[in-house]
Amino acid sequence: MSFLAALPASAQNVTSQFQTWLQNDLWPDARARGVSQETFNAAFGGVSPNLKLPDLVMPGQSSQTPKVQHQAEFGAPGNYFAENIVSGVTGGGRSRAGQLGQALGAIEGRFGVPSGILLAIWGRESGFGNANIPHNAFEVLGTKAFMATRKDMFREEVLAALEMVQRGHVSVAAMKSSWAGALGQPQFLPTSYLKYAVDADGNGRADIWGSQVDTLASIANYLASHGWVKGRDWGFEVTVPESVSCALEGPDRGKRISDWAAMGVTRVSGRPFPDHEARQEGFLLMPAGRSGPAFIVTPNFYVLKDYNESDLYALFVGHAADRITYGDRRFAGSWGQVAKLYRSDIAAMQRGLERLGYDVGGADGLPGFRTRRSIGEWQARNGRAPTCFPDAELVRALG
Repeated sequence: MSFLAALPASAQNVTSQFQTWLQNDLWPDARARGVSQETFNAAFGGVSPNLKLPDLVMPGQSSQTPKVQHQAEFGAPGNYFAENIVSGVTGGGRSRAGQLGQALGAIEGRFGVPSGILLAIWGRESGFGNANIPHNAFEVLGTKAFMATRKDMFREEVLAALEMVQRGHVSVAAMKSSWAGALGQPQFLPTSYLKYAVDADGNGRADIWGSQVDTLASIANYLASHGWVKGRDWGFEVTVPESVSCALEGPDRGKRISDWAAMGVTRVSGRPFPDHEARQEGFLLMPAGRSGPAFIVTPNFYVLKDYNESDLYALFVGHAADRITYGDRRFAGSWGQVAKLYRSDIAAMQRGLERLGYDVGGADGLPGFRTRRSIGEWQARNGRAPTCFPDAELVRALG
C-alpha cells in the first residue's frame, strides 16, 4: 500500500498539493539561490506535511485566531517562572560558568554581552544542549512555509535551511528542529544561523549542535548584532505606587530612570538606581499588570526580546542571569492568579478595544504591552481601577 493510500482523503489532498508546491513553487526559488537538485531531493525525500503542527491554515481556508495558546511564553505569567524551571537554568548556569570560565571571558570580551545572559539563554533554549529536539526540520519548515499563518516568514527559513545544507554547514540527517523549526543548542532559525553563527573554537565550522563554545559565541553575536549596550543592565524589579499608571508601560514611553524615581518608582532592594543607569532611559514593564512584579527595564531588555518576541522570555533570561551571577534571589513581587482565558477570548476583547480606537498591537490573542496599557486606559476612562491585564469580566464587557 502506498503512503498516500494509507491517509484519509483530506490529508491525501493536502499531501498532493504539498508535493506540487514543492516542485512548482519552492524548487525554482531554491535553485535560484544555488541549491542543487540533489540537495533539494535529499531534504524533502519522503517528507509530507505535518498536520499536527500548530498555527496551520488548511488550503482554501482562512486564518483564525487559535483557541488554545501553544507557546508558554504567551501564557499565564506565573507559570513561566515555576521555580523548578528557573532553578534548573540557574543551577546549571552556575556550574557551567565555572567549567567554561575562560571561554566565557573571551566571548564576553569580544562581544560585550555578560556571561550570565549567555548561560541563561543557553539553559532556557535547550537545557544546555540536553533537550530532545526531535523533529525533521524540513518537514516542519516545509509544512509551515506551505500552510502556516506566517508562511512567508517560513518560506525564507526553509530556503535558508536548504542553503545551510548546500554550503556544507550541516547534513540533512542532522537537521533536527523544534516544532517551530528552531535548530541546535541556541535554537536558531536557519536565517539566524546564516547571519550570526560563529566558529569560536576555530575548527572551521560554526557548530551550534555539538560545540558549547560555538553555541555561546553565536548567542553573543546575535545579541551584539541586535544592539546590546555594553555596560548597561537589563533592568530592575521595582515597586510602582498607585499614583503611577500601569498604562505608562512600553518601549515607546520611556523616561530617564531618575524621572521614574522622582515619580515614586523604587527598587525593591531599597538601593537607589546606579548612577550610570539613572541618567539614561528606562521603560516600565508590568507583564501581568497589577497582578505581578513590576520592572524598569533598559534597551537591553528589548534586545533580549529580539531573541524571542516575548516579554516573559526576556524577563526570564534577565532574572536567571542575575541569579547565575549574583546568587539565588527570587522576585520580591508575587504573580497573582490571573484568569485562564482562551487566546480566542483575548482576541475578541482586543477587537472590542480596537473598535473603540485603542491600539492593541493587533488582535492576535496575545496580551502584549499595547494590549495591557489599552486595558488600563479603558478601565481608567470607565471609572475602574486599572489592572492592565485581561480577565473574564473584561472579555464580557469588550468582546
